[in-house]
Amino acid sequence: MNGIVYKSTGSWYTVRNEAGDFFECRIKGKFRIKGIKSTNPIAVGDVVDFDLDTTADVVTGVINKIHDRKNYLIRKSVNLSKQVHIIAANVDLLFILVTIDNPVTTTSFIDRLLVTAEAYGIEAVLVFNKVDTFSEETLDDQLFLQYTYESIGYKCLRVSAAEGKGLDTLKEVMRHKVSMFTGHSGVGKSTLVNALEPGLNLKTKEISEQHQQGQHTTTFAEMYDLSFDAKIIDTPGIRGFGIVDMEPQEVGDYFPEFFKLKDQCKFNNCLHKEEPHCAVKDALDADEIVWSRYKSYVQILEGDDEQQHYRTDVYGNGKNTDE
Repeated sequence: MNGIVYKSTGSWYTVRNEAGDFFECRIKGKFRIKGIKSTNPIAVGDVVDFDLDTTADVVTGVINKIHDRKNYLIRKSVNLSKQVHIIAANVDLLFILVTIDNPVTTTSFIDRLLVTAEAYGIEAVLVFNKVDTFSEETLDDQLFLQYTYESIGYKCLRVSAAEGKGLDTLKEVMRHKVSMFTGHSGVGKSTLVNALEPGLNLKTKEISEQHQQGQHTTTFAEMYDLSFDAKIIDTPGIRGFGIVDMEPQEVGDYFPEFFKLKDQCKFNNCLHKEEPHCAVKDALDADEIVWSRYKSYVQILEGDDEQQHYRTDVYGNGKNTDE
């Protein structure tokens, strides 16, 4: 029997078959030792084959095959530094929620997520939320950011979950796709998803006073079917996605505007830093590449501490009460 993993709770997986029925499934032990260097061999979004076990009072399933993934997203495991945790597989769209203030979404945070999406072959879309709260100055900042990323080639949407603005356009982009939403604590992820699908009631986070960041409201990733023919994977308080096994000369390939210029650099392994006759640096000097993008590139290249970008969402005064 064939199905899609909708929920993972560690040792059990909720799988939906093609008829729409849900089964609680376990995995055969051999998956754990097949050289998969992740803490979880199966993730939400995986397509699997499973057999039903009808010997007990409750019918359960045993997963015996994982189909090839078209992509996946990981985060670095907290304790086992050499292992990774697969957050989700077979994701069509990654929506990056951006707020200009309350809280501020930094360009380095946006760029790190965009690089991750590029590296894993997932289409990224920037969603500017809380547009109803913008002052004239904030609106200028937002429009400049939107211009920056649209000129690189990224789709940008403007929404207000509170007032319902832009939701129809967002739904249209999501239709027939498996989507994930990500962003800093306080950007309004849960409020936005609940506005898209009022019956879903994803929990909104309360802000932890100690770090002024959201408390985890779910423990495990879960996929939901939405009424407008779309799927969403909700992730449990994920601060960010890990980028592993990336060579320094690869990083620039995941900045589309750098990649376009790569063959014009004098050296084919140019890192766009100190090398002479670098087309990327020339474009930067000519204001054809935005400085913030180059700064993000250098930070990633130098392995700038990811904690700074993902785990310390210390913004504002803790008044944001939603994820």
